[in-house]
Amino acid sequence: MVKKLITSIIAGFAIGPQGSKAQTSTSSYVQPMVPTGVPIQGDYTGALRPQVHYSPPRGFMNDPNGMFKDAAGTYHLYYQYNPTELVAGNQHWGHATSRDLYHWENQPIALFPGAEGEGIFSGSAVIDVNNTSGFFPNQTDGVVAIYTLNTEEEETQEVAYSTDGGYTFTKYAKNPVLSVNSTQFRDPKVIWHSETQRWVMVIAYSQEFVIGFYTSPNLLDWTHASNFTRYGLLGLQYECPNLVRIPMVSDISLEDPLNPSNIASTSMYILQISINPGAPLGGSISETFPGTFNGTHFAAVDYATRINDFGKDNYAGQFFDNIPASSPQVSIAWASNWQYSQVVPTGELEGFRSAMSVPRYNVLANTSRAAYTLVSLPYDLSPIYNPSSPLANSSSLANSSLLYDYSSTVPSGALTFNMTITSIPADDVTGTANFTFFSSVTGESIRGGFYLGGDTPFFINRGYIRGFDDPFFTDKFSTNNLINTDTQTFRLQVVIDRSILEVFLDNGLRSATTTFFPQGTLDTLIISTADLNPEVKVSAIVWGLESTWSSNGTSGNKTMTMDHQVQRDSVGHLYSR
Repeated sequence: MVKKLITSIIAGFAIGPQGSKAQTSTSSYVQPMVPTGVPIQGDYTGALRPQVHYSPPRGFMNDPNGMFKDAAGTYHLYYQYNPTELVAGNQHWGHATSRDLYHWENQPIALFPGAEGEGIFSGSAVIDVNNTSGFFPNQTDGVVAIYTLNTEEEETQEVAYSTDGGYTFTKYAKNPVLSVNSTQFRDPKVIWHSETQRWVMVIAYSQEFVIGFYTSPNLLDWTHASNFTRYGLLGLQYECPNLVRIPMVSDISLEDPLNPSNIASTSMYILQISINPGAPLGGSISETFPGTFNGTHFAAVDYATRINDFGKDNYAGQFFDNIPASSPQVSIAWASNWQYSQVVPTGELEGFRSAMSVPRYNVLANTSRAAYTLVSLPYDLSPIYNPSSPLANSSSLANSSLLYDYSSTVPSGALTFNMTITSIPADDVTGTANFTFFSSVTGESIRGGFYLGGDTPFFINRGYIRGFDDPFFTDKFSTNNLINTDTQTFRLQVVIDRSILEVFLDNGLRSATTTFFPQGTLDTLIISTADLNPEVKVSAIVWGLESTWSSNGTSGNKTMTMDHQVQRDSVGHLYSR
C-alpha cells in the first residue's frame, strides 16, 4: 500500500504551466522526480489535513529551517523536506511564504542536494543588510542560508546566497565554510550580534552534548568562541539549537499580557536545545535555558531544565529572524515526534506527513515560583475568525455546560476557544473544568481538563481517538498549574484543527501540542464545569476559524491539484480512492 502510494505521489508531481527551471550552476545534481522552479502540487482538502497550520503539499516534512521576515513584511518558512517519499531522507529545503503566518503560499523547493547521497539538513537564514559577505553589491535585501550538508563521511556547514529575496539560491563556490571532521556536527542557527558587530552561530556537536558558539565578520570565516556543555536533559543527542533575545513582560497575569505597555525594557537571551530521543514522555522534545550572552559566551541563569511543551508533538522550534528585539519573538515548531512521525496515517490516506505548530508569540515572565519562564501564545488568530461573531459566548458557565454542534457552521473543522475562571478562593478549592471535542458519528473524542483543587493538575487525553495505534503514541499528558493567588484566576486557550490540538494555560505559562488521527470527523464541542465553590465565575467564548487554503484545496499559488482524494464511508471511516 505505502509503496504503491509513493509511486503515485511521485507520478503526481505535475509541473505547472510556467515550465521547469534548472537549478543553479553550482548545484548540478537534479533528481528527475523532483520539480525545480515551480511549487509541488498537493491536496489540502483531506479529512485529516490541518486548515490553519502549515503542512507540506505532499511528501514528508520535519524541522522548520531558515525562518525570517523580510523588509516587505513577508514571512519565509523553509523546512526539512523529502519530496519523493513519506519518510525522512533525501533532504531538501521546502519553502513557503505568508503575510500573516496563517495563509501560506507554497514556493518552489529552495535548496537541493548537490549529489546522490547528500542531504541538505537543518540551518538558518539571515538578511545580509550590510553586505558583509560580499555577495550583494548595491543590495540591502540579500539572503544567506547557512545549513548542514550531510554525507556518510561528514557533516559540514555550507552557505548559499539569494539575490531575489530568498526564493532561489546559489551555493557558495568555496563551501564548506566550517568543518570539524565529524559526522555529528549540525543545525547552525545564526544571528547578528549588534554590540560586537559580528555574526554568531550556535551549532550542535550532537552526541558530545555540546553547543558550540562561533563568530564571523562575514558569514564565511568562522572562529570558535566557546562551548555550552551537558546542560539539562541529554537524551541521545542535542539538535537544532536556537539563540534569541526575548523581552520580559511586567505582569503575565493581565488579560492582555502582550499589550505594548506591558512589555518591559529588559530582555534576556534564551538558548533552546532539542533532544532526540530522551524526552520524559519518549522521543523528541525541546528545552530552554535563559541566560546572558556577551557575543562569545552564554551563561545560564541557573541549572534548571525548562521543557517547552508538556505534550509530545513539539520539536525543533525556530524563531524568525529580523523581528525587532523589543517585540515578542515569533516561533514555529514541528508538530510531531520522531517515535511515530514516519508512520502516522496521513501518509497512506492523504499523501503527506507532518504539520507545523501554530505560530507563537514568545516573551519571558517572572512568576512567584520561577524566574524567566518562557511564555508562548498563539499568534493573533482574529484575522481568520469565521464568522465575524463568536459561535458561542457565555458568562455563566459555573457548574454548568456549553454544547455546540459545529458540523454545519465550521467547514474547516478548526476552532479556538477561551475559558476564564475567576474568584477562585485561596483555600478549600474544589471543582473541575473540562472540554471535549467528539464525533457524533463514531463517538471518538479528545479531552482535556483542570482540577482546581489539590496540586491543580491539567490533563489531555487522546486515548479515545481510534484512527492510529502505535506503542509509542502516548495517549495521556498532564502538568500541574498552580493558581495565582493574587489574581484568583485561571485562563485557558485551546486551538483545534482536524488532527492537531494545542492548549495554552494561564496566558501561555504552559502549553502543549498534541496530534491525533480520528476515523470520524470531530464535530461537537462540550465545555463544562462542576463542583466549583459558590463564588467562582466562569466565562467562555468560542470562535470558528476559516480554512487558510482556498475552497478547492489549493494554496494561494493556484498550482495545486487534487489527484489523491480521501472519502468517508457510511460510519465516517476514512478510505482512499
